[in-house]
Amino acid sequence: MSDTLFESSEPLGFFFNVLTVLMIYGPAYLANTGAMLFGKWLPDKFEYVNHKIDGGRNYSDGYRLLGDGKSWEGLFGGATFSGLLMILAHVIWRGRINSDARPFIDPLFDANSSDWYWIGGEYGAAFILGFTLGFACMLGDMTGSFFKRRRGLKREGDESSEAPLLDTMPFALFIFAAAAVLFSEEIIMDDGLKAPIIAILVLTPIIHRSFNILGYKLGLKSVPY
Repeated sequence: MSDTLFESSEPLGFFFNVLTVLMIYGPAYLANTGAMLFGKWLPDKFEYVNHKIDGGRNYSDGYRLLGDGKSWEGLFGGATFSGLLMILAHVIWRGRINSDARPFIDPLFDANSSDWYWIGGEYGAAFILGFTLGFACMLGDMTGSFFKRRRGLKREGDESSEAPLLDTMPFALFIFAAAAVLFSEEIIMDDGLKAPIIAILVLTPIIHRSFNILGYKLGLKSVPY
């Protein structure tokens, strides 16, 4: 990858790189919105019961393992939603791979048939990339939920605001960890994006709250946090 693609010697360049990370990883960050769509909104609208991941079981502390908000439909629906969004991002930004194109860089630019996830051509690869990062997001979200419940905090209600880091940081860390382990040679983990990724981690609580407010206004969430 060219050293000048993510040039950030000036504040404006770094700002565009932060936006680039947000655009590239946006499909994964929106996995939670997809989970609400498939795990709550569609079941409520069409009146069918979703399947709770913890099966209603309690942990040794007497609290639910994960709670009603974590369903199999939400887990795989959220990951699938991310996969479809990554295809859309690739279609819209295909071939955009120069400094002036930031923040709308093709997330699949470095991918080719030698990559492990190149299954079903470029669209299949884009889906697997998005699905994998979205799935990581959902696993991180469940991890945060698990530890919140160990503290006696509910998924919804006023108590949720008492654990803003557990609401946000686990899913963000899981996304970037999955990218580092599984897609280390791809543009989404380019060396020029490492510092902006750290910046996004710091900004994640704000980003997450913004997405939750949007989901609340769209009727996908029962609370705006």
